[in-house]
Amino acid sequence: MTMWNDRFKSEKYVYGTEPNVFLKEMQPVLSGNVLSIAEGEGRNAVFLAEQGLNVTAWDYAEAGLDKVGKLAAKQGVHVDTELVDLAEANWQQDRWNGIVCIFGHFPEEVRKKTVKGVKEAVKPGGYFIAEVYSHYQIPYQSGGPKEVHFLYRPEDFLIEFSDWRIVHFFMGEVTRHEGDFHNGLSHVIQFVGQKP
Repeated sequence: MTMWNDRFKSEKYVYGTEPNVFLKEMQPVLSGNVLSIAEGEGRNAVFLAEQGLNVTAWDYAEAGLDKVGKLAAKQGVHVDTELVDLAEANWQQDRWNGIVCIFGHFPEEVRKKTVKGVKEAVKPGGYFIAEVYSHYQIPYQSGGPKEVHFLYRPEDFLIEFSDWRIVHFFMGEVTRHEGDFHNGLSHVIQFVGQKP
């Protein structure tokens, strides 16, 4: 957590203030109450709020959540923020119309717990949208964790969400320019699933 607080405490938005390209493309499926997990500095949550959604941002770095609030105020929107460690998150059944995870990378045990939580917490008919680095990302040197166990494999989505309607699935190369830490050709997994 200290690393993330240190990264986010500068005035600069280290991942920029523009939303993730994939999220922007997929946002129209979202409605109502939306949760963005591992939100960081707010670029995605604020974008969603600008589309008229009721957005809550979870992160476990207070410095990041402070910047979510500042960016929301600057853009004239409101985002609820909650200091949440996903290792200990309290997921409420059928709580959200949509959950978003953009480059949220966690140890395997936390990742499995988070996926289970997402499946419980999305309302029937609601969506889970994710873009994350795949386990092929490390040689690309364009962002993300340097340890493979923090990266995702296709089965993390295709098996875990096999009982959902898979609206979109992609694994491969994309180019991302998101602030200082996501830059260049990258290897990602994109997923959009709808809860039955």
